[in-house]
Amino acid sequence: MKDIQNLWTSRVLSELENMAESAGVESDGFSSRLSVGKPPKSDMGDLSYPLFPFAKDLKKAAPALAVEIAGRLGGEEAGISVAGPYLNIRIDRASAIFNLLEIIEASGDDWGSGDNLAGRKVMVEFSSPNTNKPLHLGHLRNDILGESCARIIAARGAEVQKVNLVNDRGVHICKSMLAYRKFGEGQTPETMGVKSDRFVGDLYVRFCQWAREEKDAEDEAQMMLQAWESGDKKIRDLWKTMNGWALSGIESTYKRTGVSFDRIYRESETYLLGKEQVLKGLESGVFYKDDDGSIRLDMDEIGLDTKVLLRSDGTSVYITQDLGTAISRHDEWPFDQLIYVVGSEQEYHFRVLFYALKKLGFPWAERLRHLSYGMVNLPEGKMKSREGTVVDADDLIDKLSDLALAEIQAKGREDDVGDASFTAEKIAIAALHYFLLQVSPTKDMIFNPEESLSFTGNTGPYLQYMVARVTSLIAKASESVRDADVKPELLNRDDEWELSRRIAEYPELVSRAADKLDPSILTVGLYEIARDFSRYYHEVPIARADDASLAASRMALARAVLATLKSGFKLLNIPYIEAM
Repeated sequence: MKDIQNLWTSRVLSELENMAESAGVESDGFSSRLSVGKPPKSDMGDLSYPLFPFAKDLKKAAPALAVEIAGRLGGEEAGISVAGPYLNIRIDRASAIFNLLEIIEASGDDWGSGDNLAGRKVMVEFSSPNTNKPLHLGHLRNDILGESCARIIAARGAEVQKVNLVNDRGVHICKSMLAYRKFGEGQTPETMGVKSDRFVGDLYVRFCQWAREEKDAEDEAQMMLQAWESGDKKIRDLWKTMNGWALSGIESTYKRTGVSFDRIYRESETYLLGKEQVLKGLESGVFYKDDDGSIRLDMDEIGLDTKVLLRSDGTSVYITQDLGTAISRHDEWPFDQLIYVVGSEQEYHFRVLFYALKKLGFPWAERLRHLSYGMVNLPEGKMKSREGTVVDADDLIDKLSDLALAEIQAKGREDDVGDASFTAEKIAIAALHYFLLQVSPTKDMIFNPEESLSFTGNTGPYLQYMVARVTSLIAKASESVRDADVKPELLNRDDEWELSRRIAEYPELVSRAADKLDPSILTVGLYEIARDFSRYYHEVPIARADDASLAASRMALARAVLATLKSGFKLLNIPYIEAM
């Protein structure tokens, strides 16, 4: 239907330009001023063009313009009417619905996909966990944002590579290692009966507790880091063991939540990168050496202070590594765009990084993007890793699964859903992912577990329930309905037209979500489709219509709803469940 709208917009614009030419008026800016909306009432038409913006140029009142253009385009016989300054157009609904159903059937699993990003190589970096703790609620927002955005971009034709830079070195890692030596040596996740990443995370919390009592704790951790950097075998062996524990546990959480990567980098392999680039920048005059011997970047041009890129003793800082990593990535896989999914607290860091790469002369630096997202907390307040008050990702999913299982049991649905525990976990993942994605990434949010699991309203489980309902409806259709001819002209109700319009807008929603890197655009659209179909389902006998062709036509519309919701589920990483 977007094509039909574009066709009418082109015809209205053409008539306005013809009128301008006759009046000797320039029409260069007309296309940007011509907008289209919906009339306030469905009986007035399907498209509405306000003509206020052209009245002054064409020296005619907007209502008079509307009347003249309506006549030029065929008037009432062509479905065109006038309401004051508005030109209203009624689309041939039967033809539009017929075309929509044909397109969806032909598209199959690719419904909603497009080629507007074809030929582009896009790298998406997300997650970036530390190997001193398990994934927590904040990581979950990062993970689902990165995973969903990558899927949405790929759906619009781009070649996507998902990458993860694991923070597996540094003093924070040594703190867990030091705590193990002092308080846990000889123990393993298996002997303690604890998930391996949680085992390491508990040691980090134990260090922070000990450090409040022992003034030399931080110094000991720094000494361990120095030993690691000098290649001390015992320290390196312990580091490998504990990193293995942490990464094994983190990987199991990724698998549980449907998150995956095409390439995993480790900071221990990249932290020395960038130093050579900084020295080259110093030699070319892009950077300068300060009086204290450090190498710095002057950012007065963008309204920022100077930034140290190499310390006076020649050691790297964090941004030095990021410079080198970005350059080496482009050398390995020449991307058109690199998207960093990182919290809003790092906005300054990425402004500096992008500016430094630009000054070094890399043209692709203009196409780097920071997908900045807000904080996520629970109703009881902010989480703190050092105090052990973070919400462990697995604990949260377990809690959501238990709540979902209790709901299934309370409704006596165990036999209907098959494996109740399996279904409960899929409901939990849907609740989690949908809730985290329904808010625009830039906004802070509070995650409410109970609210996210509601089977009514704007939630993941509600959408899952609607998909299960449509799946059941289609599966139970009689043979006579399946064999009957689909006749879109029989779908003449206003709610059928509005539902068709929403479905037809789906590919455009995917395109907008890809452009803005905002999956919430999709969650809104999918919820509106599910909500409208729910009303339709309750008001209209779909498969039980008296006329077999009418039933078949309504079932075709139901299949279009299912195809759209399932496509959206895939892009949002929401599990599809056939029965709930």
